[in-house]
Amino acid sequence: MTDARFEDAGEQPLRIKALDAEDLKILSSLVQDSVFPASEMVWKSKERRFAVLLNRFRWEDADAAQARGRAFERVQSVLAIEDVQKIRSAGVPRGDADTVLSLLAIEWAEKQDGAGTITLVLAGDGAIEIDVEALEVVVKDVTRPYAAPSGKSPKHAI
Repeated sequence: MTDARFEDAGEQPLRIKALDAEDLKILSSLVQDSVFPASEMVWKSKERRFAVLLNRFRWEDADAAQARGRAFERVQSVLAIEDVQKIRSAGVPRGDADTVLSLLAIEWAEKQDGAGTITLVLAGDGAIEIDVEALEVVVKDVTRPYAAPSGKSPKHAI
């Protein structure tokens, strides 16, 4: 038996759940460079769920796209965080639905008894801190992939 590879997924939609810090590192790498309008964030306090509709860059397909000379792709994905107790934000304009945010990473700071804080690190020194009772984050693709509007892969300074 061999480990699964990115290529094995083909065109199948991504659905991944993080229940511990190691899982979250993998999930974070898959949502890196996602963009979303500020209006696409929802906190359902009675359900204790925070969700964001992301335009996710398909990192799992980027090498194959480049090798085959085809367009890089994005896909709309829902990022859902469960067991939310409290949310704080910094550097995130409120009430401006036209503001587009760029997700750089998802970080985890564990506290006592499995509780902790999930931080959505945004470009431009923005952050959304989400206190949770337990770590449970899900990313699920909800549309078919589409050609990335820029036609390029995101680049980062080293």
